[in-house]
Amino acid sequence: MTETSHAYRTVVVGTDGSESSLRAVARAGALAGACGATLVIACAYLPTEADDRELARAQDVLRDEAYQIVGSHPAEDTVRTAAERAGSAGATKVKTVAVQGSPVEALLDVVRREGADLLVVGNRGLAGIKGRLLGSVPADATRRSQCDVLVVHTTD
Repeated sequence: MTETSHAYRTVVVGTDGSESSLRAVARAGALAGACGATLVIACAYLPTEADDRELARAQDVLRDEAYQIVGSHPAEDTVRTAAERAGSAGATKVKTVAVQGSPVEALLDVVRREGADLLVVGNRGLAGIKGRLLGSVPADATRRSQCDVLVVHTTD
């Protein structure tokens, strides 16, 4: 793909370390590599003093879909692993950021700060009653993003 005004220049992808999110990272890495774009991999985390009751409630409701990361060190490890996956998929210019906050707010903040023209999210959380009741990262990010959003099919 040649550099044109239509090629993406900055692609943001979020990861929580789950295999599903790493599939989205790989797809974003391949796309960024093909476009010659910078890939920004973001991981949202809660401060370590986050309310334990709130965490327990979220984990109880979401069960195996709960991947909220607590603390900046695990988030930094997560984006480092994701950067390796993105590089293997073809990304050549990769930046990583760990951002305190909820996943959707963190992703949209990174999109704004980086001037991204594409946000990539996995589809985990879009199906089922939990997604409809609680909202989901892909649905909320898609609805609120100011740039293009690519929803990657990452669930089996």
